[in-house]
Amino acid sequence: MAKINYGLIGFGGIAENRIAKEGFACDKARFSPLKKARLAGAVDINPARRAAAEALGLKWYDSVDELLADKSIDAVFIATNNASHVPMALSAFAAGKHVISEKPMATEKADSVKAIRTAEKLGLSYTVDHMMVNNALHKKAAALVRGGKLGTVNDCCFHMECQTSNGQAWRCANVSEMGGPIGDMASHCFYMMEFILGKKAVRAAASYLPKTLPIKVEDGAYIKLFFSDGACGSVKVAFSEPRGCVKSMISNLGFEIYGESAVLRSYGTMFQLSGHDDEAVKLRLEIDRFDGRPVPVPPGRIRNIYQCLIEKHADSILTGERMDARDGLHNLLICKAAYSSAENGGRIVDIED
Repeated sequence: MAKINYGLIGFGGIAENRIAKEGFACDKARFSPLKKARLAGAVDINPARRAAAEALGLKWYDSVDELLADKSIDAVFIATNNASHVPMALSAFAAGKHVISEKPMATEKADSVKAIRTAEKLGLSYTVDHMMVNNALHKKAAALVRGGKLGTVNDCCFHMECQTSNGQAWRCANVSEMGGPIGDMASHCFYMMEFILGKKAVRAAASYLPKTLPIKVEDGAYIKLFFSDGACGSVKVAFSEPRGCVKSMISNLGFEIYGESAVLRSYGTMFQLSGHDDEAVKLRLEIDRFDGRPVPVPPGRIRNIYQCLIEKHADSILTGERMDARDGLHNLLICKAAYSSAENGGRIVDIED
């Protein structure tokens, strides 16, 4: 079977350990090769990352231009800082490459629209790394909720709260990059809430958490999303919450879905883990029918969440059924609505179409 050759633009810690080792199965001790995709090379602005890339058998490029000029590369995975996502994507499109972009896909609506239209015009497949929808427990949660197993759902809460370890990182130091908890973590909560509930939010309201950290971005936020049928949901994100130790912090990254006949609770699923047996924290999903005995929900077949994303994108290239990244634009517009509300006293604002 033909495979799509990918180049990885940006080779930081997450790119190495999640995207390369897991997503592209470069960790051969844990994963079998992907059927439709292969990571061929990588580039990063920090040349010190070269050794780590070459240790995985990847070709190292001295510049993005060199990678994009390589005709053997069919597609790229962009894992750089937020403000560079669209410029990198546009350069890739100009070179005839298909694109997977880290989220958020851009920091401004106009840039997102330009990238989407460019990919469409050139017939290139374009998607955003909303990998958490591929978690086996999240798929089970969506099936339970959409199948009415909780009764009518009128509320939910998603939370990703932790304590930042590097206040000088771009995620903490540059407001224009949307690198704070809203752009970095709430963006995950937004698409996951919509995925599990099976509908799109139409309005948002938000307030920033009290300022306790010496970072330039927001410490955290409490955000409400509203749906056209009257249901609502809340999102809690923060860089300022210790949450005990690393394992207790990860287990707290989850959600509650509140129905009239049951509550669905997850533990550790709103993170980069997939549920593999060798992961440090065991992911859980429980359904509580108010009788004091929460029942575990089995995940079924577990697949790596990054591998699912990459294989879907590769398949779209092989079949010609291109992806268009419009879900990434919608997610960005929710982020923008949350910022707008928080900066204007928490008023409810419409989410743009």
